[in-house]
Amino acid sequence: MSEVSCPFCALPAERILIFADEALMIRDAFPVSPGHTLVIPRRHIGSFFELSDAERTCMFELLAQAKAELDLSFQPDGFNIGINDGAAAGQTVPHLHLHLIPRYLGDVPDPRGGVRWVMPGKAKYWVE
Repeated sequence: MSEVSCPFCALPAERILIFADEALMIRDAFPVSPGHTLVIPRRHIGSFFELSDAERTCMFELLAQAKAELDLSFQPDGFNIGINDGAAAGQTVPHLHLHLIPRYLGDVPDPRGGVRWVMPGKAKYWVE
């Protein structure tokens, strides 16, 4: 996917919540929970492992700002933080983006295992 056709390289200004030197923050267009937020490097790259130190620092600073804003606006009970890095990991937009997903008590019957559920057969490792 070229920068021209990349949905994160051509975001309309009204979607951008914070625009920083190296990254930006938006709400996910297909949220899995209220407040689902994305932190995206401004440079068109596919993998977290391609980030420069400055980009990584900026993304983590925006992540902290997003968390603080979500605490005020949505009062979540927890968060999942995730990156799908590569097609095998489920990445569908080949422009790196970090998900900050607010979680709420009762949003699923049993939240234990969290991100481990990307591999459902291996998620439940505890003994009842």
